[in-house]
Amino acid sequence: MPEDDHLFLGVLGDRPIAAAVRPAGPRTRAVPRNPYLRLFARPGTRAFTAGNLLARLPMGMFGVSAVLMIAGSRGSYALAGAVTATGMAATALAGPWTARLVDRHGQARIAVPAALLAALGSLALVLCVRTGAPDWTLFACYAATATTPNTGGMSRARWAHLLRGDPAALHTANSFEQAADELCFMLGPILAAFLCTALFPEAGTLTGVLLLVTGIGLFAAQRGTEPPVHPAPDRGRPPLREPGIPSLLAVFAATGAVFGSLEVVTIAFADASGHRAAAGAVLALQAAGSCAAGLGYGALRLAGPPERRFPRCLAAMTFLLTLPLLAATATGSLPLLAVALLVAGMATAPTMVTGMALIQRRTPGGRTNEGMTLAVTALLTGIATGSATAGWLIDRFSPAPAYTLAPAAAAIALTLAMRMSHPASGE
Repeated sequence: MPEDDHLFLGVLGDRPIAAAVRPAGPRTRAVPRNPYLRLFARPGTRAFTAGNLLARLPMGMFGVSAVLMIAGSRGSYALAGAVTATGMAATALAGPWTARLVDRHGQARIAVPAALLAALGSLALVLCVRTGAPDWTLFACYAATATTPNTGGMSRARWAHLLRGDPAALHTANSFEQAADELCFMLGPILAAFLCTALFPEAGTLTGVLLLVTGIGLFAAQRGTEPPVHPAPDRGRPPLREPGIPSLLAVFAATGAVFGSLEVVTIAFADASGHRAAAGAVLALQAAGSCAAGLGYGALRLAGPPERRFPRCLAAMTFLLTLPLLAATATGSLPLLAVALLVAGMATAPTMVTGMALIQRRTPGGRTNEGMTLAVTALLTGIATGSATAGWLIDRFSPAPAYTLAPAAAAIALTLAMRMSHPASGE
């Protein structure tokens, strides 16, 4: 009998009974069945996610806060819109450059000073508005906020590093990140509007600055999950020169036009219906549908490569986007439109999750954040284009027919996706 056994002898009549009792070994922790619980059971993931969510929430706050603050003090929505559009254009130019520095020198070394510079731009904007500075100073200050780091891209880069070799877990992580995007862009405008109207016009911008700086600080402090920095020779070609990336960016731009047009047309439709105050809640329902679909999509075990799933997701989006058009043109009912947008939003997150997965697969490992920031830049470009085109259609026709723009843009994205090459590599 092994020496580490404890032998207990008992006597039942004249027959000895031997019972070997082994010392209790270390307990094995049960693996959660829920894929999201398994995801956040990994060390350090909850900490960097909490900081990232704090830093990401202001992304949905700054634009609305700036519009309310500038329009309230200068009495011009045209000026407010021009200032925010300038900031969006500056972000499209500076975003990939900032992301390239993050990939080259590390998230903590670049994200913190970049966020502080953007925070100074927002604070300078508040000061210029309060002191009645010339209009050109508003453009300069808001353009300085373009250095805001792509927090969603940095978080996805961490997941890609932690979950390399586990595509199922990475799919769940990407789905969570998309749901977090939807949640932040759903809650951000509501929080900004409440702060600016219930407290004072600058409250939304100041709160956003506080959340951004605090969140980036907490996120950057989690060095154990930060992706390693790749030396320049090992970082591969720029993402724009990688096969398939330019065509993917074109798809993202067309998809962004869907989002930009829906926002403008829905606000105009609610205004024409005499319920402008309800526009935010209606748009929030669309984001809520996308958020719920994203979490459900992340819990699925998917077969086949994302190259095959992407056109299917875009086809579903194109079909579902006809529902708001039908609700607006056939009934003119805002409640029915809200339900239609809720259902249509359910195709958004699966499409974005699959598209981001393709970006990650085709971007060199040392340039992950740059590749995802290029996707966000394409989205912003599409949003700006969709917003401007929707405004043109509304002025010349009416809000209801302008809902044709969203399914048309989705159809363009579907056509572009179907023409992309389909690598044979599996997921």
